[in-house]
Amino acid sequence: MTRHLLVPMDDSDPARAALRHALTTFPGAEVTVVHAVDDLEAGYGGDPGMGDVSSSSDPEFFDDVRAAAAEHDASVEPTVLRGTAATAILEYADEADVDQIVIGSDGRAGVSRVLLGSVAEAVTRRSSVPVTIVP
Repeated sequence: MTRHLLVPMDDSDPARAALRHALTTFPGAEVTVVHAVDDLEAGYGGDPGMGDVSSSSDPEFFDDVRAAAAEHDASVEPTVLRGTAATAILEYADEADVDQIVIGSDGRAGVSRVLLGSVAEAVTRRSSVPVTIVP
């Protein structure tokens, strides 16, 4: 039985579909929604290692995440992480004792997806817990 789900989130339709899937398929599960911010990719410089970012840097789409959870009479724990997306997601999943990861098929499109690779693919290949990919 799935008790703790991890849903990586960005501002994309596949990520929103993954959240809806998690909330409807696993009612009553603890759902943690994470957004990874890569300092080097974002142009902030500094150490790209994983670490919590202050809650004041919550992206606006977390408001939509909270609203979706409320529609399903669920609560979510939104968290912003630092680091490359796949690495930060996998490290968090291990540290937080996650039972399953539910991830959108891809958050990037076009050339950036080809150049940077697929986060969903990297997470699926390296995860120690089951991964559900939602298109």
